[in-house]
Amino acid sequence: MELHNLKPAKGATHHDKRVGRGAGSGHGGYSTRGLKGAKSRSGYSSKLGFEGGQMPLQRRLPKFGFTNIKRVEFKAINLSTLEDLASRNNLTEVTLETLVQAGFVSSNDKVKILGNGAITRALAVKANAFSKTAEAAIVAAGGSIEKM
Repeated sequence: MELHNLKPAKGATHHDKRVGRGAGSGHGGYSTRGLKGAKSRSGYSSKLGFEGGQMPLQRRLPKFGFTNIKRVEFKAINLSTLEDLASRNNLTEVTLETLVQAGFVSSNDKVKILGNGAITRALAVKANAFSKTAEAAIVAAGGSIEKM
């Protein structure tokens, strides 16, 4: 047996339906579309979730959940990120502007410093919020924090 002798198993392949090619094709007349209705017309495309006029599932099911309109979304920055940023750029102070310039956050993000990682240098860190472990680690390293 060679690669050029291989064939698919019997019944594994099918010929494409050649619709709209006249009566001799076996799919003449209405070209397998049926007599009338939207699906028989050209240009038909069903809307997502359309169930033939029946009330769609997304409208039959009740709404659920709760969205807190006062929720404040923070962008999380870890101590390991601050340490890396400070060592690469030889910084003693990390502010929101510094983080924006480094590409970690955008200018309208609120930033929370989290305590994942270690910090070895004394940094003055200014951010919107701090976790307790991050706060303790920064102060223990000889740095200071300022909430904005």
